[in-house]
Amino acid sequence: MQDHQGDVVRAGGAVALVAGGTRGAGRGIAAELGAAGMTVYVTGRSTRQGRSDLDRPETIEDTAELVSARGGTGIAVRCDHSDPEQVRALADRIGREQGRLDLLVNDVWGGDPLAEWDRPLWEHDLDNGLRLLHRAVDTHIITSRFALPLMIARRSGLVVEITDGTERDVDEVLGGYRGSFFYDLAKHTVIRLARNQAAELKPHGVAAVALTPGFLRSEAMLDHFGVTEENWRDGALKDPHFAASETPAYIGRAVAALAADPEIMARTGGSYSTGELAAEYGFTDVDGSQPDFITYYRDFLARTS
Repeated sequence: MQDHQGDVVRAGGAVALVAGGTRGAGRGIAAELGAAGMTVYVTGRSTRQGRSDLDRPETIEDTAELVSARGGTGIAVRCDHSDPEQVRALADRIGREQGRLDLLVNDVWGGDPLAEWDRPLWEHDLDNGLRLLHRAVDTHIITSRFALPLMIARRSGLVVEITDGTERDVDEVLGGYRGSFFYDLAKHTVIRLARNQAAELKPHGVAAVALTPGFLRSEAMLDHFGVTEENWRDGALKDPHFAASETPAYIGRAVAALAADPEIMARTGGSYSTGELAAEYGFTDVDGSQPDFITYYRDFLARTS
């Protein structure tokens, strides 16, 4: 079945865990999985009882309510994914309450305030760099370690690792480097996490892919440009590339399309962008457009070189 907001395939009865679903891509993914009729466990450290050290106002409860409002069942669970015992308890709870897990989205990040873009490795604050890697990589490994057995037991499922860039496009468009040693290392490692999990999960019928948004209009990015979703185009006055940005719903629809693909094993181990998947699966952003930031940026570089 399809709905009018992006050709979302209904998947009633499926269970998803969106790790790092408080805001940004995670919130967009959780909401669109709700629109697909899924039960979605939304996890993170920011709750109505207290904020994480990022000190943002968004909460996991807000996201869970959005999931339910879109037609799914949202369940908010506070979880620090760097703590193996908390993640073990989370996986045990999902197994106990649902008896299954069909989709794991590893979207934990929290590295923006730790990345130093104007300093090489030998000048970058070492504690910040190592904390970035711990938040962006270790959390994904810990979460998969305890969540994967729920999929392996059923011999089906999908892991989606959220990153920045695909392997080929970082090489072709960005010259192979994202501009900050620890940031680049984290995002490239997440792509390898998808490939490595795919290799080990394939005999068990479980797929794993990496997925990147384009220029994402997250809550923090809107704040950065001093705009809202209603007047977001004004942000292009500060950065013309912002005109090619996309909403968090777009990557949510990409994940929903991947989860509903009966031939998903043919994609396992790959890294994909929202723009290329939109062209293949036929979904759109909320305004009916199909942004493809990687193609846009490649064309921009060709025009300016």
